[in-house]
Amino acid sequence: MAENTFKVTIITPDGTVYDNDKVTMLVMNTAGGQMGVMANHVPLIAALEISTVRIKHSEGTDEVAAVNGGIIQFDGHNAIIAADSAEMPEAIDVERAQKAKERSESAIAEAKKKHNQNDLSRAEVHLKRAINRLNASKQRNI
Repeated sequence: MAENTFKVTIITPDGTVYDNDKVTMLVMNTAGGQMGVMANHVPLIAALEISTVRIKHSEGTDEVAAVNGGIIQFDGHNAIIAADSAEMPEAIDVERAQKAKERSESAIAEAKKKHNQNDLSRAEVHLKRAINRLNASKQRNI
């Protein structure tokens, strides 16, 4: 492994979603804001937001992964993302994600009508996940 590259592994309860040891930069949205890390970055542990993670390579190609929460642990040479769920764009069922988005929008409207904060919060999270998956599906090998 070259000194300016590091390994990125994305794992979920269902298994490994991504594993590559030739990454030059990783950009993600954490609870503290957007963050980018490169090889030999100071070690960190951070909570991840529901968003896409951008994975940059030295050849100039980027990849993205739809990550729905979780944490990143980085030691300067290895980044491990432990996510509640994660998908690469080619694995996303766009039709299913679109239907989930529509169901979430309906659930939000219903929860607002009933003034049910718990249902509203739950539906908003589902909507964020569906939109995240749809956004990632449009970003295949950018």
